[in-house]
Order: sequence, then C-alpha cells, then structure tokens
Amino acid sequence: MKKILKIFLFLVFGIILIGTFVFLWNKSRIKETKYETVMPEIKTIEKKTIITGTVEPRNEVAIKPQISGIVEQLYKEAGQLIKAGDVIAKVKVVPDIAQLNSAESRLKTTEINLEQAQNNFARTDKLYKSGVSSKEVYEQAQTALRNAQEDYNNAQENLQIIKEGISKSTEQYSNTLVKSTISGMILDVPIKVGNSVIQSNTFNDGTTIATIANMNDLIFVGTVDETEVGRIGVGNHVKLIIGAIQDSNFEARLEYIAPKGTLENGATLFQVKAAVYKTNDGPFIRSGYSANGEIVTEKAEEILAVPEYTIEFAADSAFVYVENPEKESKEKYIKTPVTIGLSDGFFVEIKEGITAETPIRGKVVNEKTKVVVKK
Repeated sequence: MKKILKIFLFLVFGIILIGTFVFLWNKSRIKETKYETVMPEIKTIEKKTIITGTVEPRNEVAIKPQISGIVEQLYKEAGQLIKAGDVIAKVKVVPDIAQLNSAESRLKTTEINLEQAQNNFARTDKLYKSGVSSKEVYEQAQTALRNAQEDYNNAQENLQIIKEGISKSTEQYSNTLVKSTISGMILDVPIKVGNSVIQSNTFNDGTTIATIANMNDLIFVGTVDETEVGRIGVGNHVKLIIGAIQDSNFEARLEYIAPKGTLENGATLFQVKAAVYKTNDGPFIRSGYSANGEIVTEKAEEILAVPEYTIEFAADSAFVYVENPEKESKEKYIKTPVTIGLSDGFFVEIKEGITAETPIRGKVVNEKTKVVVKK
C-alpha cells in the first residue's frame, strides 16, 4: 500500500513539474502580430458640425380663461385639429359672496324704485288724461319710469353675471366659453373637468386650459459649442436626423444664431434655430422630438483617402506603414511619410506619399508565436 502511495505522489510531482515547465516555456515566447492589408480608396470626405436639439412648433399658444371658476365641460382633447373660435371648454363661475350680496341688494332697491315710478306714472297719466296735469309733468313721470325700468333690468343682468358669468344680452360675448385664438393642433389639455381655474391678471399668469400650435410650421432648436459656431452661418443647409424617425431625414435651413452664449457644464454654448421643411405626405413630426442637425462646413470630393486608424503621428509629421515589396525581408512594413488633408473622423485625405495601388498596414487580425532561442 505504501509503495502505491509513493508511486502516486511521484506521478503528481511529475505532472506539476511538467506543467511548470510548459508554463515557463510559453512565457518565454515572443508574440508576432499579424495585420490586415488596407488599400487606399477614392472617396468624398465631408467635415460636419453637429447640432443637438429638439423639434418644436414656431408658435405655441397657451389658451387661458377670461374668468375664474371651475371647469364644467371640456369639448376638445390633445391631438385634435382646431380652428380659431372653436370652443374648448366651459367654465362655471363661483360667485364672490360680497359681490353677490351687493348685487342682490341693488336689485331690491331698483325694484322698489321701479314700483314707485310705476305708481307715480299711473297717477300722472290719469291726471293728464283728465286735463288736470300738464304734458311736461306727464313726460317727466314717463321718463322716470323708463329710467327705473332700465336700472331694474341692469341690476337683474348684473346679478345673473355674478351668479353665472353670463346674461341673456351678453350671451354671444360670454366669458364662460373658452375659445381658441388660433387654428392648429391641440398639443396638451392640462386640466380636467372639476378643476379650478383663474384668469390672467397682474399678479398671476392664469391657468392654461390648452396649448395649441401650427404643426406645419416647425423649427429645430439646438446648441452649438463655441469652437464650432464660427464655422456656420445663417442660411446654411441643415440635414436633420430625428431619433424617433430613423428611416427619414429632413431638410432645414439655419435662420438664427444667438449673439450671446450661455455657460453650461463648463462649456459655452450658442443657441441656433433652423426652419424645418416637411411634406404633407411625410411622417408626422411630434413636438419635442430629439434631433441632430448636420451642417457640412468643408468638403473634398473624389480624393484619395485611408482609414484614420492607419495614420501614425510623430511631431508635426504623419506616417503610414506601407507593405514591403520584398517578401523575404524581415521588415514586412516600411514607415512612409504622407501629407494629409481633410478628415471626417473616419477617413483622412492623402495628398502625397502613396497611391491608390499602395497596400498599407491596417488593424491586427490575429497573433502567432515563435520560440525565442537564446544563444
């Protein structure tokens, strides 16, 4: 049994020894990197300024009530098209107690005055018809009756307006009906039936009943870094890419660059605006879509170009590694200076140094090893 145990331990020790030797042998090898071969291409390179922002309606109008009260009815909802003058909501007036008491008191007073004027006119009318009273006195009594009747009618309408916000004579000018002031699409209705609303005044902007905009007149609003703003100008063509509509690109024209920048997260940014051109048969663009705008600031057409990763820089010079025509040479690639031009971040223009038929070193494709023999 002891003999078997010794043999087993000897085998384990041998395996460990061999494994250690293999590990050290692998560590002593030098890795030889193999590269892919890249051929220069004839391309068109564009240098672009990228603007990030959102698409918004040019004019967005907030509809507010002319009186304070409670929303009694809503006739429209977000997404509907609407014309100027269409009724959006109806507001029920909540009367002020002090004003209500004053109006009721005034109505009673005018009612008493009217009754007195009617009695006075009845007496004067009898005396005038019997020839006792003069025509002047009769006309005075008649005028007093008319004035009393007018005061009474006004007091009734005033009380009705305080109670309901509307009277029979002013029904067509009713403030209880909230109407649209423009034609367009309803973007948002932030209130519900039963909500309290207040009218706009000196101290308050008022409650927004609905937000309406013309969705056929859109602008792209974005920001540009100070390092890029000098390269663009009003009138530049903008290629608009909307994140939510990946399959479509839209055209826009730059129409505004802010004269003053704002500091955000340590960077100075300038606001820009561009008019968006859209067709009626194109996809619907919603307000608030995130988008990127591209403005081409430099362009080089039909030029020799190589991938930017193939360029190596040293001091003020640029180099590529050209494939060595001597296949038996140990040096597979020769470091060759080149004159570069425009770059778009992916490809670089080559002005001098190589031709379209010159193979150059590209990315690493795999690795193989060779044993280092020490003499």
